[in-house]
Amino acid sequence: MANLKIVNLVVTTDLHHKLHLEDITCALPNIEYNPEQFPGLVMRIKEPKTSALLFRSGKIVCTGAKDIDSARKSIHQIVDSLKKVNVKITIEPVLKIQNLVGSGELGFNLNLNVLAMKLKNTEYEPEQFPGLVYKMKNPFHASFLLFLNGKIVCTGTKSKNQMDQCLEQLVKDLKKIKMV
Repeated sequence: MANLKIVNLVVTTDLHHKLHLEDITCALPNIEYNPEQFPGLVMRIKEPKTSALLFRSGKIVCTGAKDIDSARKSIHQIVDSLKKVNVKITIEPVLKIQNLVGSGELGFNLNLNVLAMKLKNTEYEPEQFPGLVYKMKNPFHASFLLFLNGKIVCTGTKSKNQMDQCLEQLVKDLKKIKMV
């Protein structure tokens, strides 16, 4: 059975505190802020290697973590950095997983032309991109990128359990059309 390894976790949190992005930009290193291009500032964290978007509202989007503990450490580093520049955070941030990205291998090659014809909810334009996009609605909403060599990427789930159930369904769908 194929297995998916989490390669990216996207989490959000709310500090329940307005942020003065200009002040933060001037006071902290590893910050990118260009309000004409994007309303949030980008903070890069070296360890664990993640990036975060901070918004005036106090909302934060953190991406790049491989697990929830790494995401939590990144958020704590952000809060500690903000406290050092006199931003008064009084709550313990609650993390919400928005998206998991997993990658793996099925262990067999795929005929993407056949899949594009036999599976519903697919997009395959090999001139544009070498993979087939398969959008699944059950058991959870997820999107798979499927490649000729059997490599796969799954995105859109909110837990490893959901991701694993979607992978099981993908394998069942492939068996139905005799790809396995």
